[in-house]
Amino acid sequence: MSLKTSEISFKARLHDEIHNDVMRKAVVMAQERIGANRQKMVDELGHWEEWREQAKQIREHILQNLDAYLYQLSEKVTQNGGNVYFANTAEDATDYIKKIAQQKQAKKVVKSKSMVTEEIGLNKVLEAEGIQVIESDLGEYILQLAGDKPSHIVVPAIHKDRHQIRKVLQDKLGYQGEATPEEMTLFIRGKIRQDFLEADIGISGCNFAVAETGSVCLVTNEGNLRLATTLPKTHIAVMGMDRLAPTFKEVDILITLLARSAVGARLTSYNTWLTGPRLVGETDGPEDFHLVIVDNGRSKALGGEFNDILRCIRCGACLNVCPAYRQIGGHSYGSIYPGPIGSVLSPILGGYEDFKDLPYACSLCTACNQVCPVKIPLASLLLKHRSKMVELGITPTLEKLSVKMFTLANNHPTLWKVGMNIGAKLSSKMIKNGKAPINIGAVSEWTKARDLPSSEGESFRNWFKNRT
Repeated sequence: MSLKTSEISFKARLHDEIHNDVMRKAVVMAQERIGANRQKMVDELGHWEEWREQAKQIREHILQNLDAYLYQLSEKVTQNGGNVYFANTAEDATDYIKKIAQQKQAKKVVKSKSMVTEEIGLNKVLEAEGIQVIESDLGEYILQLAGDKPSHIVVPAIHKDRHQIRKVLQDKLGYQGEATPEEMTLFIRGKIRQDFLEADIGISGCNFAVAETGSVCLVTNEGNLRLATTLPKTHIAVMGMDRLAPTFKEVDILITLLARSAVGARLTSYNTWLTGPRLVGETDGPEDFHLVIVDNGRSKALGGEFNDILRCIRCGACLNVCPAYRQIGGHSYGSIYPGPIGSVLSPILGGYEDFKDLPYACSLCTACNQVCPVKIPLASLLLKHRSKMVELGITPTLEKLSVKMFTLANNHPTLWKVGMNIGAKLSSKMIKNGKAPINIGAVSEWTKARDLPSSEGESFRNWFKNRT
């Protein structure tokens, strides 16, 4: 699995990204712009909380009846002439797709933007077979050229400015034009147009699959997806197993909230519906259609204490309001899924060994709870992760010791009183100009950016007693 994007320690990643001025400026601008546009769309739609509640109920209904809807979907796709494969793991999914590519003797694959294919590490698997993989989404294409990873769920290259992008194009493709979005986009369009025509296979993600008809719904802001799914002879759609809706009626509600929450628009530029391969008499579309339905750890959350996270529709709204993401950017999380959603989801899919730090990359301000279009209590789920790590005994030794000492003192009033009196006197003598002579653990991290409070040498109880 390629959920993990860095071997560097969490603290080292934080240090690097906090000093990345270009990234931080770009993220701030994007958050403010998207946030303002989102609010306009929310106000325009009206009854926003009712829409959120309806979307939550739709997603809850799907999760409660997931087996039935997955069966219905697979039957419909098959009836439509397509093929369905249920992948338990990332390896199962990539092995199946690799097998199709080998059968087709594929030399070139074009992809539209897909987080789940990033999650399963599909590109590396295909490239290891000598197959050229072209990311056709503008942001993903730039990152592929740069050898970089996405840092946002919806806006993958949010951390780069136009001058950095121009340098990537110049170094990798010999671009000599200006650093304007229009000129650079036109240049890239000319470069990849031939790739669409030459590709043997087109691969896409799936925003929602409609169980009633076996249709795949894809929402994009670029025309690349329609080229990737109609020109190649084979189309493979990869979806997380929870990305379902019963009928088009429910998808309509989900898309309404998705577009407004993600980019502050009424609708994305392209809303594409695909139902199986090309039929007899039709002039475009693939000859072969495959739907790969990926579990990859999602069933571990289904019906359990983290079930709520499976309601996620990958809009990225939580990233757009998160004060932590604003300061540290997406790469600090070391996961394909950054921000609040990534801090909850990554430990579930990838385990605590790689992602034990992410539940602490949060101030618990609950801003993410307020904007989530399907009402996921992200802050509460992060607290559940912290509790679970304590139960499993994988929290830092110093933290365990500190909590035990606090619990001991807190359970014995006399010990607490003595400790407060001694602590007040010691801190008044030791803390000078907001700094302590010895800084370790949490105190050390705190004093890098803040001053410790000064003490007058008496505990609150003594202060209160002397004034009553």
